[in-house]
Amino acid sequence: MNNELLNNIDKIHTTELGIKRLRNNLEINNEDIINYLKKKIINDNSKISKKGKNYYCEIDNIIITINSYNYCIITAHMINNK
Repeated sequence: MNNELLNNIDKIHTTELGIKRLRNNLEINNEDIINYLKKKIINDNSKISKKGKNYYCEIDNIIITINSYNYCIITAHMINNK
């Protein structure tokens, strides 16, 4: 299952609104957000799971949500570890 996401890493994309949402949620302004998140996803330390129609990738206090049918990044959020 995880290999399916990794095998299709080149298909990962988002919308213009998605880029704005990702930048805002992760507080990243000066980097190519899609390539930044792809690097996170392929990192050996990332924990990838699939629930329903979405993949979830957790790494470095970030959770990335990706649609499993079209590989669109829906959102990403910082995890608050208190």
